Order: sequence, then structure tokens, then C-alpha cells
Amino acid sequence: MIRVLIVDDEALVRAGLRLILEAAGDIVVVGEARDGAEAVGAVERLRADVVLMDVRMPGLDGLTAAERVTRLPDPPKVIMLTTFDLDEHVHRALRAGAVGFLLKDTPPRDLAAAVRTVAAGNAMLAPTVTRRLISSFAEKGPSGAEVACERLTALTEREGQVVRAVARGLSNAEIGRELSMREATVKAHVSRALAKLGLVNRVQAAILVHEAGLR
Repeated sequence: MIRVLIVDDEALVRAGLRLILEAAGDIVVVGEARDGAEAVGAVERLRADVVLMDVRMPGLDGLTAAERVTRLPDPPKVIMLTTFDLDEHVHRALRAGAVGFLLKDTPPRDLAAAVRTVAAGNAMLAPTVTRRLISSFAEKGPSGAEVACERLTALTEREGQVVRAVARGLSNAEIGRELSMREATVKAHVSRALAKLGLVNRVQAAILVHEAGLR
């Protein structure tokens, strides 16, 4: 079972999300929190695999809470939920370590699928968010691309191949098939690459690759 923590300041939203997720059969909601501060405390108490985090909440907002949660030892995967797919929210959330960004009007089946996807170690972004995010990186000036390229030189050739495949949205199994590697070997390459680059997750690696203008 995938263990989920729901964080939203509206009780009706939390109840609706719980109903949707627990109807999936393979997901259990282990707790709820009304704001970012409660969320950080709940993450430290509960062993959630995934946190669904509202962006806008009173007190400690979801973006700040996500930054704190992803810095904890063995942190859960964080999916940000919002009514508005504002670029500044998306960029900050992903740089904070969130691995998903979904709109609150996401269909119930897609919401459950997103939880399964991030629990498996992959990223999940709303399609409109993905298109604009990649477009914004394509518009960055040459200086930003040069810095990103310089950071990527820390990787071996194989690690670079794996990270570029990650940026294309491939899973470990898909990368293994493409590069003729065992899935466990791919996972090891990803872990080493993230450590060398000082990154938290695959999404941040994909951002760096796109900033460098690579595919």
C-alpha cells in the first residue's frame, strides 16, 4: 500500500482527496494536516511515501513546507496541488524538491495515477505545466546554459547518458532497455549523478539538463 499524507487548509478538500485516493485500493491516507507547519510535524511522525501539498495555505505555505520536508532524512515524495499553475510556483516547487505539480481539477483517476507514479520514483507534472516549463528553459540566456553545462561535466559519460534519458521522462526500466543496462544499474547511476550534482531528485536533474540545452 502507498501511504499518503494530505495537506490542505480546507477540510472539504482534504475529505474529497481522501475519498478519491482510498477508493483506488492500493493507497491509504495515513494523516492530514491543515498547514505547512503541521505538515512538517506530521511527516516526522508518520511514514508517508507521498505528500499531497496545497501551495497556498495560511501560516507556513506549501512551498516553504515542501522545502523543509525534502530536507528531512529519507523524505517522502512531494506533489504540489494548486488551483493556479503560476510559473513562479512551479519553478520554486520543483527546485525545492517536489516531484509533482498538479492542478486541483485533475480527474480522480489521474490523481491516483500521479501518486503511484511518484511513489515509484518518477515525476508527474500537469501537461500544461510541463509544456510551459520546458519552454521557459529554452528561452534562458547563454550564460545560464553555460553554467548548467559546466555542472554536468562532473558526470561520467554513462551517467550523462542516464541523466539525459531522465530529462526525457523515461523510467529506470525504459532507460535500461534503451541503454542495455539492468534496472538496478540505472538506479545506481541516477543516485550517483544526483549526489555529484548536489540535487535532490530526478525532476531537478531534468531541469538542469533542459537549462543546459541538452536532450
